[in-house]
Amino acid sequence: MLDILRRLVQAVTDAATLDEALTIIVTRIKDTMQAGVCSVYLLDESTDRWLLMATDGLNPDSVRSASLARTDGLVGTVGSRGELVNLDDAPNHPAFRFLRETGEEIFQSFLGVPIVHQREILGVLVVQQITQRKFSDEEEALLVTVAAQLSALIAHAKVSGRLHLSQTTGEKPTDVHFKGVAGIGGVTTGTAFVRQPPAILRRVKDAKTDQPELELGEFQAALSEVKAELRQISDSLSEHLARKETALFDTYLRMLEDHTLSGEVCQRIRSGETAPTALKYVVLDLVARFEAMDDTYLKERSTDLLDLGRRILAKLLHEQSEAFEYPDDVILIAEDVTPVMLGEVATKSLKAIVSIKGSANSHVAILARGLGIPAVMGAVDLPLSDISGAHLIIDGWRGEVIVEPSEHVLSEYQQAIDDAAILEMDLEQVEPGAATTYDGTRVHLMLNPGPFGDLSDRQRSFIDGVGLYRTEFIFLARPRFPTEDEQESEYRAELETYAPMPVVMRTLDIGGDKSLPYFSIEEENPFLGWRGIRVTLDHPEIFLTQIRAMLRADSGSGNLRILLPMITTLEELRASRALIERVVLELRAEGVRVTTPEVGVMIEVPSAVYLAPELATEADFLSVGSNDLTQYLLAVDRTNSRVADIFDGFHPAVLRALQITSKAGVNADIPVALCGEMAGDPLAAVLLVGLGFNELSMSSAALVSVKRALGAFHLRECKQLAAKALKSESGEHVLRLVGQAFMGKQLNLLVPPNLRESLEMEVT
Repeated sequence: MLDILRRLVQAVTDAATLDEALTIIVTRIKDTMQAGVCSVYLLDESTDRWLLMATDGLNPDSVRSASLARTDGLVGTVGSRGELVNLDDAPNHPAFRFLRETGEEIFQSFLGVPIVHQREILGVLVVQQITQRKFSDEEEALLVTVAAQLSALIAHAKVSGRLHLSQTTGEKPTDVHFKGVAGIGGVTTGTAFVRQPPAILRRVKDAKTDQPELELGEFQAALSEVKAELRQISDSLSEHLARKETALFDTYLRMLEDHTLSGEVCQRIRSGETAPTALKYVVLDLVARFEAMDDTYLKERSTDLLDLGRRILAKLLHEQSEAFEYPDDVILIAEDVTPVMLGEVATKSLKAIVSIKGSANSHVAILARGLGIPAVMGAVDLPLSDISGAHLIIDGWRGEVIVEPSEHVLSEYQQAIDDAAILEMDLEQVEPGAATTYDGTRVHLMLNPGPFGDLSDRQRSFIDGVGLYRTEFIFLARPRFPTEDEQESEYRAELETYAPMPVVMRTLDIGGDKSLPYFSIEEENPFLGWRGIRVTLDHPEIFLTQIRAMLRADSGSGNLRILLPMITTLEELRASRALIERVVLELRAEGVRVTTPEVGVMIEVPSAVYLAPELATEADFLSVGSNDLTQYLLAVDRTNSRVADIFDGFHPAVLRALQITSKAGVNADIPVALCGEMAGDPLAAVLLVGLGFNELSMSSAALVSVKRALGAFHLRECKQLAAKALKSESGEHVLRLVGQAFMGKQLNLLVPPNLRESLEMEVT
């Protein structure tokens, strides 16, 4: 069956039009299943009827004319129920409806499956047979699989205006919505410009060379050209971005000089491969390693590597760089928007970015934040081939792209743009200083720093320290494990930057699904495998070196806290603390003045939640990683746009897990922190304080809005909201509950626009 599907998918992919694709499908399926008929019915929303769009076996003159009401006939039964129907005597079924013009009176057997795209039923795929028989399980599976493949094709045709049903005018539709993942907040309008990659590595055909020195020279020349382009782009962006943001281009340059990339390419060339062939294998291997990682930041590095590889390949193939003519209001769109693509657009013209792949952790999203433009990531259903030149609305808050918006929708979004400007002015009035609730209860706002981005003096005034410093950045930036001295230098800079405020440093968090390029780990189920503290306890030489570097770096400032990732047992905590104490004694024996740092546990797996009371008696603090904990509790990948809407920090199950953790910390009289997207959401922050959290760690962009929200609520009100939320049945109910409370405090503009509109409609 797999071979049949592979050939069918390829044939459909090569089809020039939807009609051609449907014709291929009905013909191939009829022949494969040796059926008498195969047909496709699509729902015509203008008439609310199932329209026969393609058939092999019925009267061809009935195509685009024969139809059934939404609930009529066996087709209507399949469509309305959203499940397959398999009958050996269809004419005698109560729901059977005979369509005379199709000539189907001779057919007895019927198998129909719904064509569903993102929970919307688009059509029905049907096979019929003259003889009476039940279709087999394998035939059912084949038809269900084909319908699933067909759904995306029909959905794309529908939204791009290429699906013309019986009552349509043929005009492109307006107000077509595409859902992605919220990248960088903000709303804007502009003209779509689709950027294609400079070259495709997978298309390089394997080739050998008997002149390796010539190939090496070509490769080095290509590297030099790409480096020069990167420096030029970095210089052009430096006028608009902070130094730490443009520093990622320095990272790119180091990647090009790294032995892991250039060294391996040169080695393969010397072994007899041409430069393009060697480049293909080295880059795609590195990309695959990074894509397999669970950590979203590390996973995003695959995009950077792939873009660099494509640019080197373009130079090797001597392809001329295209001089693109960008519109004055560019919405930059690509399969993978990269920082280099962004840098090629005049900054004053760039209004937003939309990437089919990627997340808010990508380098390009970081740059978009620095430029102050919205970004939508993971818009997997956006039809790249049909959207260039279209007028778009980009809603970075909701992660939504609206194609060819009507005047009415444009008017509504202009209001959203105006509201955002008012909110920005309101937040500018928030006084610098510590965050408190309305009645003066202190809440510590901690910074969750990334590898790039400066902290302004105003933002610094709101923080009480660093809540999560991810040491993976240091390990990722090198072709080998960093030495103790190299680590000590990096850690000291971070500790001194924020002294005397505490800095929470998480020990190296790697594993099978986020291995370092020079320390790869392959497992069948990496998400549940050898990772986090399990790796470093099994390799104490890595852990001990890192702890020595941290403690040496802390000898002058004394503001270090150590956080242990992926703890699932008390034994792991005890073993880690024993190693830390061993390092303290060793350094003291060497004459280094060190103090034993506070050691905390990261609560990010369900087992740690239920062990929290015991962990809290032996740890100095608890810190919830809400992103990972939510993913594990709800079994959903938040970076996957197809299920991202299921990722919900307001889900009652998540809130109840958080309550268990916070209660454990409070009972043990130790700090309880939370880092993750929830901490930076003003609505969630109020709930978290009500649940007992006294430290919230977030990105710099969220500090002011969270402080503004907390300052409007009494601690008593936070607790009352949390109590009601814990009794709720759904995350949506919790969100509405908190949204109503915010609007009651005149904090309407801190409520997400779609929720605010819904709540305002209830009032009216």
